[in-house]
Amino acid sequence: MKIVQEISLISVGSFEESSDWSIIRTEIREAISLIVHPPDTSSFTINPTKHGNGVTPIKKACMIALKDRFGWRLEAPVQFTGVFTTKEKVFLSKVDAARTTDDLPFALEWETGNISSSHRALNKMVLGFLTQTLAGGILILPSRKLYHYLTDRVGNYDELFPYFDVWRAVPLEKGFIAIFVIEHDQYDVPHKLNKARRETRCTIVREITEQQRIMQRKQYSTEFKTKAALEAIK
Repeated sequence: MKIVQEISLISVGSFEESSDWSIIRTEIREAISLIVHPPDTSSFTINPTKHGNGVTPIKKACMIALKDRFGWRLEAPVQFTGVFTTKEKVFLSKVDAARTTDDLPFALEWETGNISSSHRALNKMVLGFLTQTLAGGILILPSRKLYHYLTDRVGNYDELFPYFDVWRAVPLEKGFIAIFVIEHDQYDVPHKLNKARRETRCTIVREITEQQRIMQRKQYSTEFKTKAALEAIK
């Protein structure tokens, strides 16, 4: 799997220049590069069927790499404390993965739901900055090109992009959100060969059908001539 875009959606404060982000970015890049399909290959090959591929197995491969190689915590709980409605409450939630920094946790969300899920993930990160619960966050989601072959209506970069200014308009003392856009390395060539075989078979069937029509016409012609000859004898 490859990263085709890296966007700094929000960068208030010095986190983007910190050693924490440098390490985190390197770990995430490596974890994404380790996503391969089929297994035991060196690249990610997608089956080019519209909405024909699930997103959870792709996410799972990255989560395993983050946990086993770099010690990230998966399904990590996050506790937001702030004023909600008229009294102070504690809001409990989870993120797909989290990593400890020198200050506060850094959250990672991998999009497997629809576009509403993408909005919710970014809202959660902004809330983390407003309540001083998170040091930063990243949302990983597919490009429009990859989206075409994934489960129908999964959140993707092109759908989310028009709303970026909404999150950038939130007044923050500090906070950092990155967005990584991912894409397959190549298409499933064997699938295309199978398609070619089906087209070849269709051609053969058409040829057989045409031959049958010719034989039927000859049979009708013979029967007609035989009938005419019998009528002439009578």
